Amino acid sequence: MGAESRIIIDNKAIGGEEFDQLAKGKKPIANPAPNPPPARNANNSKGKKSRRRQQQKQPSAAAVRPVQRLFDTCKEVFKSGSAGIVPSPDNVEKLRAVLDDIKPADLGLNPDIACLTLANLDGAAPNGKKPAIRYLHLHECNKFSIGVFCLPPSGVIPLHNHPGMTVFSKLLFGTMHIKSYDWVLDEEEVKNQLPKVRLAKVKTNSDLTAPCNTSILYPEDGGNMHCFTAVTACAVLDVLGPPYNDDEGRHCQYYFDFPSSQFSGTSPLLCYCLHSFS
Repeated sequence: MGAESRIIIDNKAIGGEEFDQLAKGKKPIANPAPNPPPARNANNSKGKKSRRRQQQKQPSAAAVRPVQRLFDTCKEVFKSGSAGIVPSPDNVEKLRAVLDDIKPADLGLNPDIACLTLANLDGAAPNGKKPAIRYLHLHECNKFSIGVFCLPPSGVIPLHNHPGMTVFSKLLFGTMHIKSYDWVLDEEEVKNQLPKVRLAKVKTNSDLTAPCNTSILYPEDGGNMHCFTAVTACAVLDVLGPPYNDDEGRHCQYYFDFPSSQFSGTSPLLCYCLHSFS
């Protein structure tokens, strides 16, 4: 773990009322409608007033900010979810479509400035240590979390798992190498063995360059364990449903991997569990 990048949590890195409210668990207000003009006379009909109030309460879809739309969609998709429960295919596609439309500017990120800043951080890392990765916290509740990881060139988020989670990852800018795995044996088959080493198969081992489609992993497949390595300065927007929860025994575990000679073709790897953090 010593060779990996440090992760710095930053709640104020991309300011604005929208993000402050998300961080506090409140819904950001989407382009509130202007106050109605003063009444021209006292004989305005109640019907007209009622229609005007309805219009003020229901801003058009185009007026809703992208982050507001993301928050509202997550709230809907994960409202009845819990660990191990995957949203319906329709809801998965609904959230994927919203994330596919998210741009760096929607999150207050300028790729040119961010790349320069992250590259400078890369050069400023002391004693040969890898530079810090910044995590921009947007929202977290017991149903889902939203945040952005900003990685400098060569920054690494080490191999880790997502117990009972459905995770959506949207690369906002830059190029990132993703290597992911799924267990060969399911949890029921090994729950009484408590192995320190388990066999896993490679799901993904490739570079992604923005713009690209949103990636999705599931509790039992889709590459539930993954490692991110920044080829260039990059940022990835993550939605986790539900988020990690130590009280429920769903903490983040890290792994070492090394080649296994037991199988060929799919290049499965054995994974060593390193440790979990709270």
